[in-house]
Amino acid sequence: MVKAVRGIRLLSLASWPASAQAPFLESVARGQPQLPQIEYPKLDFADARRELDAITAEADPAHPLGVYLRESAQSWNLAAQLLEALGTPAVTARSVELFGQPDAPLPGHGPSTREAARHFIQIAGELDHELLAPEEQVPISAIALRLQLQGDLDEFFRGRVIAVELDPELIAKAAAGANRIRLRSAAAFSDYDRRQLFFHEALVHSLTALNGREQVALPSLSLSSPRITETQEGLATFAEQITGSIDIERMKRISLRIEAIARALDGADFIEIFRYFREAGQNEAESFASAQRVFRGVPTGGGAAFTKDTVYLRGLVNVHTFFRQSLQQDRLRLCRWLFAGKMTLGDVRAFAPLFESGVLAAPRWLPDWVERANGLAGVLAFSLFANRIRMDQLAEPPP
Repeated sequence: MVKAVRGIRLLSLASWPASAQAPFLESVARGQPQLPQIEYPKLDFADARRELDAITAEADPAHPLGVYLRESAQSWNLAAQLLEALGTPAVTARSVELFGQPDAPLPGHGPSTREAARHFIQIAGELDHELLAPEEQVPISAIALRLQLQGDLDEFFRGRVIAVELDPELIAKAAAGANRIRLRSAAAFSDYDRRQLFFHEALVHSLTALNGREQVALPSLSLSSPRITETQEGLATFAEQITGSIDIERMKRISLRIEAIARALDGADFIEIFRYFREAGQNEAESFASAQRVFRGVPTGGGAAFTKDTVYLRGLVNVHTFFRQSLQQDRLRLCRWLFAGKMTLGDVRAFAPLFESGVLAAPRWLPDWVERANGLAGVLAFSLFANRIRMDQLAEPPP
């Protein structure tokens, strides 16, 4: 499977070139914004899809590894179909199959993902920016952040395992792979961005890829297959939360993307979504980058969207619940094994006997917050208790 999916690079092939930004912003400056017209490559993954179909047929549906292989191969197959349809409305249907949609309910029969997003947008709007400490408002250049983050990573790994590089062609502020984190050269960052890149990108996305490469029996655990996206992003966002590395503005950015996806699916075009982000307080470059995430791979005229960003809140709720359940059941080792490669929450439960027998290796690297079980248990135990308190039944505090 590792060989079969080598060319199926979902996010990089669906993303826009950096050169698309300047013409659009120039048209905005003239007062005549023009919808970006993106040329996508014509791709044919027929050979890869045949190989994936063969893997699905041969994998044992009664064995945990067989289930993992079948579901992974099927998700890669969907990703290949999505890439073959780039630039057409058909991408939306494949995207929804892979990542879900904003109106899907959260776990536990909760509100929809879109309703949760609106909650965080409202809370962020009510909080005063003066709550930020002065040092949190000082921008950090990409050059300075590269040096700081590189030092953090070298200290954690006790050597150069992940390199931090500057990339002038990157539209997003940052992107992470197994051995490399790229920063957009012209971007300005905050101290929260530094912590988010360390705990979210490096110590979840990169670290699980590195640990997955250590799996002799299942090297595909190093791959970011589409089916693991929700767990990966949920785990990475949970890492931000439990280490105090996430602020309300970060929650707002995540939530704005979910609301933007819903609006695009309802018919809003790229210009309307760009204006939505501008009205929410983002500058022009940030608004363009946010809007292009919504329209990756799809027509820009409205009624279509790339729905990947809906997984963040849903994944966060699922992972938070998983960690709490693991504490209740005295199975915190499952939380550690979740870092042994890129897998779903269902995978790690099914793989427990394989970890115990040594077929799958325990993670070589672990973030400190996971390794220190007592501290993790303390936070989760308080969370379990606090959830029993009904905020709507509390009396107002005395003056």
